Parts: sequence; C-alpha cells; structure tokens
Amino acid sequence: MDSLQSTATGTGGSSGNGMMAPQANDNATTASVVDDPKQNLNQVINSIQKNLGLLHQLYLTVSSFNASSQLPLLQRLNSLVLELDNMVKLSEKCNIQVPMEVLNLIDDGKNPDEFTRDVINSCIAKNQITKGKTDAFKGLRKHLLEELEQTFPDEVESYREIRATSAAELKRQAQAQSMMPNGDMKVKPEL
Repeated sequence: MDSLQSTATGTGGSSGNGMMAPQANDNATTASVVDDPKQNLNQVINSIQKNLGLLHQLYLTVSSFNASSQLPLLQRLNSLVLELDNMVKLSEKCNIQVPMEVLNLIDDGKNPDEFTRDVINSCIAKNQITKGKTDAFKGLRKHLLEELEQTFPDEVESYREIRATSAAELKRQAQAQSMMPNGDMKVKPEL
C-alpha cells in the first residue's frame, strides 16, 4: 500500500469496489457527550483543518492523475465527503454569530481583523464624543453654580445642603440593599 492509500484509509475502511466503508468517527461520539461550547468549537476547528488536509491530498492526487491513481482518488473523495458531513454535524452544536461585514471582508480577500479594528476605533471615537459632552456639561454646571453663588449665595448654600443630604441618603440605601441575608455586607472597592 503506498502513502496515498494509507492516508486515505485512515478515515474509513476500503471495500472491494474502491468505495470507503464508513467507520465510527471518534469526533462524532465525543461531540455528542460534550456540550461545552469551547470544546464544540475546537472540534469544528479540528474538522476544518482535517478537511483542508484532505483537500490538499485530493489536489495532489488530481494534479498527478493517471489510471493507477483512480482508487486513491475515490478513497480521498469519499473521506472528504465523510469529513464534510462530520463538520456539518459538529457545526450544528456551535452557536456562533458572525457579522455580515466580516464575511464580506473575507469575500473581498481582506483580513477580518480589520473589522475588529474598525469597530474598536469607532467605539473609541464615540466614547471621546460622549466624554466631551459630559465634560462640557460638568463645566456648564460648575460655571452656573459660580454665577448663581455670586447672585444668590443663600439659595446656592441651601441647594448644596439638600444635595449633600440626598447623596448621603442614596448611599445609605445602596448599602442597605447590598446587605446579604445573613447580615454581612458586600463591599465594593472604591475606584
């Protein structure tokens, strides 16, 4: 048996007519036992890598095809079909949603990491805009309080007292809500 036939028969047994007789696949049996999403994804990745190897072997067989390589060609085709079927079964257990933009980038021959980079840059830009708005409102509030304090000092002082009292009350309520049933408190570290 040459090296082409030995690699093709590793997936299934060969019958007399050159067709592959399906054998129990270890990936399919372990996939039915394991429901871990990471494990399922790893099995799909392994199946994809195995398919790529089978496609490469098939390419080598077809590129140097002659009459004597018909049996290895059929064996490799059958093992590719079996592995594709296995990959489809394994992929049904994976719940991964890929944005259409990523698929379009891949179709255009671009790196999908560009999509991630663009999304992160967009989030950074939106975050900077939001931070600028909050800083502007804080500055406006500070400026208004300064102007009001010059014009209405007594009212601003009572406003600050009311605000301090309500802030202390909110803090006390938050601490009361974070009490555990046994009387212990959850403590949040201050940043």
